[in-house]
Amino acid sequence: MRYLKTKNAIPLLVLSILFLRAFLNAVIPFMDKTEARYAEIARIMAETNEWIIPQIDYGVPFWAKPPLSTWLSAISISLFGASEFFVRFPSLLVSIIIIYLVGKYAKRENLSFFLPGLILLTIPEFVLHTGVVSTDVSLSFCIILVMLSFWETLRENSKKYWKYLFFVGLGFGLLAKGPIVFILTFPPLFLWTILFKKHIIVWKKFPWIIGIFIVGFVSIPWYILAEKESEGFINYFIVGEHFKRFFDASWSGDKYGFPKIQPLGIVWVFLLLFTIPWCFSLLDKLWKQKKQLIKNPWISFLFLWFIWTPIFFTVSKSLIHPYILPVMVPFALLITHWWSTIKFKETQLIIGFLIPFLAIIVFIYSKSTNQFEFYIKSDKYLLENNSKETPLFYLNDKTYSSQFYSQGKIKQISFKDVQKKIKTKESFQAIIEHKDTLKLEPNLFSKLELKSTNKNKGFYTFNHK
Repeated sequence: MRYLKTKNAIPLLVLSILFLRAFLNAVIPFMDKTEARYAEIARIMAETNEWIIPQIDYGVPFWAKPPLSTWLSAISISLFGASEFFVRFPSLLVSIIIIYLVGKYAKRENLSFFLPGLILLTIPEFVLHTGVVSTDVSLSFCIILVMLSFWETLRENSKKYWKYLFFVGLGFGLLAKGPIVFILTFPPLFLWTILFKKHIIVWKKFPWIIGIFIVGFVSIPWYILAEKESEGFINYFIVGEHFKRFFDASWSGDKYGFPKIQPLGIVWVFLLLFTIPWCFSLLDKLWKQKKQLIKNPWISFLFLWFIWTPIFFTVSKSLIHPYILPVMVPFALLITHWWSTIKFKETQLIIGFLIPFLAIIVFIYSKSTNQFEFYIKSDKYLLENNSKETPLFYLNDKTYSSQFYSQGKIKQISFKDVQKKIKTKESFQAIIEHKDTLKLEPNLFSKLELKSTNKNKGFYTFNHK
């Protein structure tokens, strides 16, 4: 622990992990389906200048999520280009802002300003999302802003802007992922207010009337414009995405995939796995300090914030691990609060630091042995040498990564049309999955030239000349 006590040790570790993550952001291609999908939606927005309705393909509206994260990535693309680093740059930047926001709580404990950030960056769930194009980073930031603004507003001699930032966070939360921002913040705030009998102070300290106007001013104009431009959006998004998606695993209204049917309570498994190695220390402290959970306002506030999200998603059969991202900050702040009595701190930091470090080692090794391009779930490398003049197709359903890396040029084609083009001697290029090559007529398939391949598909050309 001597090294951690030196003045610049913790800031240097934070910068080192951020640098490693930024490197990975630049060299890892977008993988199907989720990240490549959101990257392509942002690319289309930047290209078409259609800033109201996100599009999953040209002319095809994407109703599943509001546009905040897409706006951020699209702005970055417009300013810097559509490289992986800059499409992911908003997620990295938001994560850095979160690290800055939580630093003051360590200073109040007479600890390093960067300690909460170091803990966050050694939590797998958080460090993963410092470089992922998704809606979860934006939503998490909004939830963090709401929760910390609430706490700061109730402190004596607090800055006046916190009481307004509370409502700003709610407004932008509606633009990040919708009404879920209320569901994941109001219940723990209500319980804490009742537990510590702060309801009168809460009523007096917050400008509720002005606040409602702030929330509406930030969010409602986009919802009105979205429904006007794409009728049916609000019904699909509010009813489908916020109720049927989570509580009806057989929901057939999902336009953009299929419900991910999970066992009840899987969220707790996600929470345990994606917070290794710190989860064991936190469980130990929560048990030993259980009386403080209802006596100490700060501990109670963090605990209720931390525990509510997994409780809410316990009954959901359709969820993925990023749903726990919003509770990584209270998790880290609880560890920070008990830092002086946490055992094996250095070991846990080393384990956490190894995650991005080992990721880079695996990347370098796999690149040097050509395994990276072969096994990666992305069409980037298949399309590297495609001809800009020759029509480009994907047999059957095209992937989001093929759309992104072809700048939207790739088109879907059927078996019948592929064989027709060969017979009529029309030059073309196509990505064909290995399993689909068996369905083509052998004498026609033999006329295709394989240019590149990976584990699941190949890139073929047909030139009648």
